[in-house]
Amino acid sequence: MNTKLFSKDFTLVVIGQIISLFGNAGIRFALPLYLLNDTGSSALYGTVTACAFIPAILLSPIGGIVADRVNKRNIMVALDFFTAIVILAFSMLMGRVNLILLMTVTLMLLYGIAGAYQPSVQASVPALVSPEYFMEANSVINIIGSFSALLGPVLGGMLYSAYGLEPVLWVCMVCFLLSAVMEIFIRIPFVRQEQGVGIWKTVKGDFSESIRYIWKEKPEIGKGLTAVCGINLFLSAMIVVGLPYIVTEVLPLEAAVANKLYGFAQGALAAGGLAGGIGAGVFAKKLTIQKSGDLIIASAGCVFPMGIALLLFSSGIVNYLVITVCCFGIMVCSTVFTVQIMSFVQTETPPNLIGKVIAVMMAVSMCAQPLGNALYGILFEICKGYEFAVVLFAGFVSLAIAVGMKNIFKRLIPKTGQE
Repeated sequence: MNTKLFSKDFTLVVIGQIISLFGNAGIRFALPLYLLNDTGSSALYGTVTACAFIPAILLSPIGGIVADRVNKRNIMVALDFFTAIVILAFSMLMGRVNLILLMTVTLMLLYGIAGAYQPSVQASVPALVSPEYFMEANSVINIIGSFSALLGPVLGGMLYSAYGLEPVLWVCMVCFLLSAVMEIFIRIPFVRQEQGVGIWKTVKGDFSESIRYIWKEKPEIGKGLTAVCGINLFLSAMIVVGLPYIVTEVLPLEAAVANKLYGFAQGALAAGGLAGGIGAGVFAKKLTIQKSGDLIIASAGCVFPMGIALLLFSSGIVNYLVITVCCFGIMVCSTVFTVQIMSFVQTETPPNLIGKVIAVMMAVSMCAQPLGNALYGILFEICKGYEFAVVLFAGFVSLAIAVGMKNIFKRLIPKTGQE
């Protein structure tokens, strides 16, 4: 166990994350935007992105189980190489097979890989840094994710608007190859767990153990996860579907300008995550898990100016600026919340369960996302000309859920007894 935060191996994990997540942000920005530009249908966009989330949900628990039983470095290297292969296959098949089918399969693979990948990264933190640095280490991981997500859409949007999709694909593929090569040199302490039964019994036993811990030993975490599902259903899904649709299809902007501005809006989301990650690290000692629900209330509150602006203003730029600023605020609050929850779980969970518990939490929290994406795709299609009503609906429901979350997290008590 290292007694400092930035050991050599943790630094390599961070650098690898910068490169890998930059490519991830770029490809997951460009592919759905290409589909939306080609079809102009929010319903189709919502359906395809909904399908993309399903493998992430299914593979996150498996990724957590594998992360506790296989060297985490090997998982990261293999998945980065596989992602590069997926992008290469997409670029070779584009124009030769049905676009919607190809896009759906590719996004499902990319989201599935990400779902299996992240538990290994999060579970490696306790193996590389000492417990007193957990909050700071998670803050760094979130900052890296946000920084990469900031540059990925912004540069990807500029490159996409100027040259089209193909250059974005090649740049992202190179990012994943570089990340995989760098991760080969990471050394993560690993103790192989005994496997006295078959693989399916092992998977079933590990999954049951994680579920029992979350909903029996720490029931407040289980209740909080249920509330997070509600937030993902009504708030996160509205942002995922509504932001690209409103900016590129609803606001009175030229197509090339709209695509570039959407890239900047995605960058604002990432910048909010970056600011939230920095804030969580700077104020790590002052943040308490019991007050984390206030952050979700603030996130829900940021939705209302977006809906009101769409109702009152006809200017595309005015609406765009309001939406972008509000999305920034939502990401600041939600990122600090995520860092707090992740640090709490890493501190409270036994080492042999960390990967599995984190993976189950990620999978459960994402369960509502596909349904939400499909729901908002249909709602925006039905409410053409009244998009403000859909946004305000998301705000009111999210605020009600957030108030319930606040009451749940107020009852969380760390084992250390610290408030």
